[in-house]
Amino acid sequence: MANKKEYTNEDIVSLKGEDRVRKRPAVIFGSDGLEGCKHSVFEILSNSIDEARDGHGDKIIVTKYNDDSIEVEDFGRGCPVDYNQREKKYNWELVYCELYAGGKYNNNSGDNYEYSLGLNGLGACATQYSSEFMDVEVFRDGYKYDLHFEKGRNVGGLKKEETKQKKTGTKTHWRPDLEVFTDIKIENEYFEDVLKKQAVVNPNITFILRIQRENNSFEEKTFYYENGIADYVAEIAGEKPLTSVQFFTGDRKGRDREDKDDYKVKLSVAFTFSNQVKCLEYYHNSSFLEHGGSPEDAVKSAFTSQINAYLKSNNKYLKNEKPITFQDIEDCLVLVSSSFSTQTSYANQTKKAITNKFIKECMTEFLKHNLEIYFIENPDEAVKIAEQVLVNKRSREKAEKSRIDLKKKLAGSIDLSNQVQKFVDCRSKDLSQRELYIVEGDSALGSVKMARNAEFQAVIPVRGKILNCLKADYDKIFKNEIITDLIKVIGCGVEVKTGKNKEISMFNLDNLRWNKIVICTDADVDGFHIRTLILTMLYRLVPTLIEKGYVYIAESPLFEITTSDKTYFAYDENEKTKILKMIGNKKFDIQRSKGLGENEAEMMSLTTMDPATRRLIKIEPDDIEQTQWMFDMLLGDDLQGRKDFITNNGVDYLDMADIS
Repeated sequence: MANKKEYTNEDIVSLKGEDRVRKRPAVIFGSDGLEGCKHSVFEILSNSIDEARDGHGDKIIVTKYNDDSIEVEDFGRGCPVDYNQREKKYNWELVYCELYAGGKYNNNSGDNYEYSLGLNGLGACATQYSSEFMDVEVFRDGYKYDLHFEKGRNVGGLKKEETKQKKTGTKTHWRPDLEVFTDIKIENEYFEDVLKKQAVVNPNITFILRIQRENNSFEEKTFYYENGIADYVAEIAGEKPLTSVQFFTGDRKGRDREDKDDYKVKLSVAFTFSNQVKCLEYYHNSSFLEHGGSPEDAVKSAFTSQINAYLKSNNKYLKNEKPITFQDIEDCLVLVSSSFSTQTSYANQTKKAITNKFIKECMTEFLKHNLEIYFIENPDEAVKIAEQVLVNKRSREKAEKSRIDLKKKLAGSIDLSNQVQKFVDCRSKDLSQRELYIVEGDSALGSVKMARNAEFQAVIPVRGKILNCLKADYDKIFKNEIITDLIKVIGCGVEVKTGKNKEISMFNLDNLRWNKIVICTDADVDGFHIRTLILTMLYRLVPTLIEKGYVYIAESPLFEITTSDKTYFAYDENEKTKILKMIGNKKFDIQRSKGLGENEAEMMSLTTMDPATRRLIKIEPDDIEQTQWMFDMLLGDDLQGRKDFITNNGVDYLDMADIS
């Protein structure tokens, strides 16, 4: 038996200094990938935002350089970096080299950062530790200070010189380290999105984004909202909202638990209703709450409660009608919430959700009270809201019923109690082997059925030319028995992403019953047309099957060339020419290949079914837009466009035409 290594006291180690972040970035930033890298940027930005919101400076400049380095400049008081008598250390060491150090912990010592975004004292230090380099330039107290760090360690100490410049502020330039993060190429859209969001929740602060271009020039964008979230809601709602923009604001004070201290909360909510757009965004201490938390819970509870109460008291419900849900409200609501608190419980360091119990409770009460007054003072708008919410509710219920009915119709198991007409299954249950042949008509079904390998090949016939799914609406498509039978046999449901039917989408690739779906039609004009219609159906209803490479076409030979001892099959004119040259002076008989239904089982197996000898073409839409354009051209509503296309390109396909 091999000796096992002993587990001793000396095996317990702790990470120190910069290694606490460099070796475990996901603990601090939530990820060691691009998302974590983005969060490291936001930590520096949040310090500048706290300064500006506290009344020190009204402009922040963010620059993204070609080398993936970033610079954040503010015009606040300047980060304290000189010697700290109380701590017996330089402040730059505390700020940039100590986790959980900063000026935001003790609110009793002064008014600095009462509502702080960068509360946890990790940001500047954690980002510095995770950087390839970081340069800090500070103007304050008549001095200019410079610091330089490399891979988490200071190089050269603090440089300090007197300056006559009156400006104050902090400029931080750094590059995230690829030894820490797997990816540091942050897209420009991230910076645009973040700065716009921060401008929204920090009114009267100007955010400037500078993007360095390849020629080293800079493109600038400015983000500024004078009235903050109210202006933003109006912008989202556009020109024709259902109601006017409402803005509620207030302050509260309370605690999460009886044994905890009270803390302050500032609440601001702006909203309007629309039948064109919907949007819900939540912010806390300027941080965008991607996963909501307490404010989201409060909005859901308050809006559902108050609108439901209004509908009941005004007899808007039908007899025995179920009450509304928040989903019915959300579908027509444009709302942005921006809250602040002196104590915040974030779900984690990445600040994507907050969990404060008191914030949820006080915000729910705050919204209920203001909504009640709003409905009383604006009766016309209250009626519009009630009517739109009821329209949403009844549409949802109708769509849900349609979805359930369709799911029963399409996703039923293939057994004796739910038999699809003329579908012939295979024996194998191994999904990596199972193949479904979609064939043209009952005669082809007979030939393919005899020629197939019943162990892993199943067959379903298409009875005539199926519906053109590109031109038909979904209601008509799902009433077509041929199509619903095909979808039922395929097994993975449908992808319906647009219009009123979007809720009936139930696509699940895990439920696909086949490794290959093979379209098998005659090599003539009618066969080509049927094949195109089947492909169109799959493209419209289950495009993922095409994108993932599950759909194939079985090539059928165009010509049979028979000699005294052998039969050859040619799939196009070029192959026919090559075969004729190969057989030389032998006597031969040549004819166009018969339809699938007229072929012998042996020939069908050889040319169409046997994996060793058949020819399958995998459908691979490399350019989905081009594929859609071609389907639209050949099968869409533009008759003149189709005529022009055939006139200009038809000569290229004359050899394929069945013209005698």
